[in-house]
Amino acid sequence: MLALLFKNFIRSKGTKIGLLFLLIIAFISLLIGQQFQQKQTKNINEAALYQKEHIARNAKYHKDEMGLLLYYIKFSLVNKTLPINSLAIGQRDVNPSIQSVTIRGLEAQKYDSELNNPSNLLLGNIDFSFVLIYLFPLLIIAFTYNIVSEEKESGTWKIVATQSDNTFLYILKLFYIRILSLIVLLSIVLFTAIFFLKIPLDKSLFTFYILSVSYIIFWFSVCFYIVSLQKNSNFNAVILLTIWLFMIIILPATINSYIVNKYPVPEALELTLKQRNAYHEKWDMDKKVTLEKFYKHYPQFKSYVLPDAEFSWLWYYAMQQMGDDESAIQSGELETKLEQRNQASHLIAQFVPTLHTQIQLNEIAKSDLENQLLFLKKTKEFHEKIRLYFYPKIFDNAAVEKENWSKFKVETFSDESEINFAKAFLPLLIFNLLLIGLGCLNFTKEQRLL
Repeated sequence: MLALLFKNFIRSKGTKIGLLFLLIIAFISLLIGQQFQQKQTKNINEAALYQKEHIARNAKYHKDEMGLLLYYIKFSLVNKTLPINSLAIGQRDVNPSIQSVTIRGLEAQKYDSELNNPSNLLLGNIDFSFVLIYLFPLLIIAFTYNIVSEEKESGTWKIVATQSDNTFLYILKLFYIRILSLIVLLSIVLFTAIFFLKIPLDKSLFTFYILSVSYIIFWFSVCFYIVSLQKNSNFNAVILLTIWLFMIIILPATINSYIVNKYPVPEALELTLKQRNAYHEKWDMDKKVTLEKFYKHYPQFKSYVLPDAEFSWLWYYAMQQMGDDESAIQSGELETKLEQRNQASHLIAQFVPTLHTQIQLNEIAKSDLENQLLFLKKTKEFHEKIRLYFYPKIFDNAAVEKENWSKFKVETFSDESEINFAKAFLPLLIFNLLLIGLGCLNFTKEQRLL
């Protein structure tokens, strides 16, 4: 029976076109993922080469003053990009994966990003997560909306009912064939991605695959419940497409609007201006006031006395530090609001399977907002480490030639946060069991009436 049902299903021209179309789009998404991966690798290699040449060139032309040299030199920190990130690009297409900073004020540099076409950013990347979240459900709806109603409308359902001992089991077999077809297609795409994108066979890929399967089953569960209502094909098609539109576009947009208004964040530009204004006003202030604040922040540098000269690097870098210190409140507010947004989106997403799946896929790929927040915190630590290393050398006016500049390589931040399996799978599991249970009740009730 299963073999016959599968032949009837796959023989349909619409089925073949639908599966082929989705397979082609999925492979295109892998190509886009590969382009993203290559761009990231290229940027990292170029950053490493640039830093090496940049430091060597400046050390050659600014031999006399360590403070002047450090004014120009940039040091880079890379947010490690996992191969699986190519399947779910997430925040990585808008937030930089490389931070290059001098030891001057951090707040004016922290939110620098690459120049990108705003139209491309608006549209986003058609990565595999987009194909899974948006397009797989449409094919599932096309395969299942008339799975029973078509036979009832054509008058062949009575023949099926008389020839089958259990019509409910027959319906389950129809769904089983379609579910298996989509899971096989998903498996082919991800198997191809393993070789094409060089994704390792690890816990992240396994979680990504199981979550994708759970999401596919969720949409089959939705269709199963709607079909169980025993309405006509037009009703099923309209209600399922309405659910798709609501779950994929309207509800996420509404939630995003709510979170943005609930937790408004100060603009990064405003924060940068605050830092720069706090720094520039120090030119007109008493130098001793600036130094006192600097010593309060770094008591270990109290032994360095302000020279009588009109300009000194001790005073200059103290001004830079005060710019950061005086914008610290706004910086903290921005970080807090972003963390609140992230927490709120995770909490609400537990009740919205589509949004939950997207967030979890990004989290697995280390391309979510939480990863970006961790990277910004690591950038701050990285910047502070460089400052504390060079401040004594600047204040002592250490010889530039005596420093081993070749040891300053590009550093890498690796997000080691663990995957929470309960958080990833439980919401989808609950929705799937609930919808399947309700659908089974409707079908068994209908069978009793027959």
